[in-house]
Amino acid sequence: MAAARTTGAQWRKTAQRSGRSEADRRRRAHGQNFLVDRETVRRFVRFADPDPGEVVLEVGAGNGVITRELARLCRQVVAYEIDRHFADRLREATAEDPRIEVVADDFLKSSQPKVPFSVVGNIPFGNTADIVDWCLNARRLRTTTLVTQLEYARKRTGGYRRWSRLTVATWPEVEWRMGERISRHWFRPVPAVDSAVLRLERRPVPLIPPGLMHDFRDVVETGFTGKGGSLDASLRQRFPARRVAAAFRRARLEKGVVVAYVTPGQWVTLFEELHGR
Repeated sequence: MAAARTTGAQWRKTAQRSGRSEADRRRRAHGQNFLVDRETVRRFVRFADPDPGEVVLEVGAGNGVITRELARLCRQVVAYEIDRHFADRLREATAEDPRIEVVADDFLKSSQPKVPFSVVGNIPFGNTADIVDWCLNARRLRTTTLVTQLEYARKRTGGYRRWSRLTVATWPEVEWRMGERISRHWFRPVPAVDSAVLRLERRPVPLIPPGLMHDFRDVVETGFTGKGGSLDASLRQRFPARRVAAAFRRARLEKGVVVAYVTPGQWVTLFEELHGR
């Protein structure tokens, strides 16, 4: 049996019973926390540093505060907003600005432009991993600048001197770094945690030749398995002990180092030595 369709009146009645407005329910459904401090918005866009001649895809345009600031600095902003209520309002408000195109759809379903481009956005925390994966897989993407949960940005950029597998595996092609911390109080509604700016920049010249990236990632996967109880022991399952020892010396690593404390740069050095480069 088909599910009964909820009418607008029923929706409002349910929202009233829950003590939340329809706007509140939409924000919760889409993970919307709007950045309202204008100076923070300006600093964020300056940090994104869009090329004046390029296309910028914005993730989660919301009320358009970031959209308008971006449009001042680049050729075209394609603003994705999954909530049609906000998409329609933003489209109407920017109808006279040829630099802004509003798309009422899920950014994750979009296709990358056929020219170099950038991605910018104050994104829903719940979709962070999927959005980052989309960006990493977009070969023509030059830079990605996102407002994310503070702990996510720290995890991916060596916070607490620990490095994640994803950051290490992509480091030869993409530089990860954290920008400023943003207080939760600069958002409406106020989220439970602070945020931070995360920037991914594709390297013009990879640290490892593209043809060897698959081998590099295999070495990283081996190292992060934890087999044998240490990075040294894990790598010795694939490479001669003498070569692993030489790689550790060249990377200036102690034999018992914890894998999470090995920096991306040291991983590149390890790989070069293990593969005789």
